[in-house]
Amino acid sequence: MKKRYIIISLILITFSFQSCFVAKKYQTPGINMDDQYRNVSTTDSATLALMPWKELFTDKKLNSLIEEALSSNLDLLMAVERVNTAEAYYKQGKMGYLPTLNLSANGANYELSDNSLNGIAAGGNGSNYENYQLNASVSWEADIWGKIRSSKRAYQASYLQSEASKRTIESTLVANISSAYFHLLAIDAQVNVAKKTVKTRKESFLTMKSLKEAGQVTEAAVKQTEAQLYSTKILLLNLEQNVVLLENTISLFLGRNAGNISRGNLEDQQISTELKTGFPVQLLRNRPDVMLAEYELINAFELTNVARSNFYPSFSVNANAGLESVNFDDWFNSGSIFSNIIGNLVQPVFNSRRIRTRYEAAKAGQREARFNFEKALLTASKEVSDAMYSYKMERDQYQIRLKELQALTDAVSYSEELLNNGYGNTTYLEVLTARGNALSSEIEAIGSKFAQMNAIVELYLALGGGWKK
Repeated sequence: MKKRYIIISLILITFSFQSCFVAKKYQTPGINMDDQYRNVSTTDSATLALMPWKELFTDKKLNSLIEEALSSNLDLLMAVERVNTAEAYYKQGKMGYLPTLNLSANGANYELSDNSLNGIAAGGNGSNYENYQLNASVSWEADIWGKIRSSKRAYQASYLQSEASKRTIESTLVANISSAYFHLLAIDAQVNVAKKTVKTRKESFLTMKSLKEAGQVTEAAVKQTEAQLYSTKILLLNLEQNVVLLENTISLFLGRNAGNISRGNLEDQQISTELKTGFPVQLLRNRPDVMLAEYELINAFELTNVARSNFYPSFSVNANAGLESVNFDDWFNSGSIFSNIIGNLVQPVFNSRRIRTRYEAAKAGQREARFNFEKALLTASKEVSDAMYSYKMERDQYQIRLKELQALTDAVSYSEELLNNGYGNTTYLEVLTARGNALSSEIEAIGSKFAQMNAIVELYLALGGGWKK
């Protein structure tokens, strides 16, 4: 009866203590955010971030590369394993309310020294005895101050943090693959331009040699044309090198050995989707790195709760029951049953300042996490503004470069016409200059087209796109 009263009393005390929960509840901190992005005017919450990448990018070969990367990229696979690790700890944290139960069985044979204290007490003469024990022990700590609850929430935040980290890698991977793919297409286009230019400059070199033999141009004109041919060949070699390096980079993203990358061409790349940004506050739920920073803050907040609870008394219950006998034959009868139950109430008094140090360190970690969260939001907002402005500038520059290219192409045509009509002694340098300017303009126009496409990718990444299915 006494044991029953003890158990009932402990249960009542426990539930009354649990009503004294003192751990604070997390709330998203109020951070001052503008209603609009700089250089962007929006009136609704529609955002590019909500669009799946399969709908944003229409190139089937690009989408195939992204799918392959999302299934085999090594950074992403490592992130998945980190999620699995965090999930295992989270499952453990959810079990914190339950008691621990251990079972043990042992048998021993003791031979005492005749001259030892235990041997003399046992009567000497080489006392020998056996002991057999089957034991079940239960230990349970009451969550009086919310320590276990806060620990569970900290584990949950850590798990969600690993999930957000994986999403960040997914989003970044989609952007990196797309950017590298568009860059590769742009260099392909530049390689084609350089090859055509090498061919035409070989023809021009032969023409200049003929004109020189006819006395229409000097040897200097021939050498200038020859040098221009060599500079174009060098440009072509550099571009072809960049193609190989980019293919190797994309192969690494795909988690495979370096090799050729199947691809389309730059002229077919069109992104007709309206580039909507929504409002800055939406970054809290769209940008995985911002979510990661908040989960880090939640984790630090809950660990501060745990550290605070260490100042207060802890209450635990330990119970043991089993069978014990010095004779094996009597081990499993009713006379061998034993049991005990112990309630512990412990209040820390002096512990070399360890508890206060842990609490102060947890508070500092929480403040640091708060600053990191705020920085993540500010950085995200800045990146959206940067990407949107870059897109507008690159779009306008591309249109201007096309006009520049047309003007320089016309200049080449006019200069060559003058040269072919007998004005070579005065215009061959103009021809060479016009050709060089036209080539540079065409290369830069292709680069500007890529920059425009890349700005869309950067905007998509900045808004938090790429990880939603």
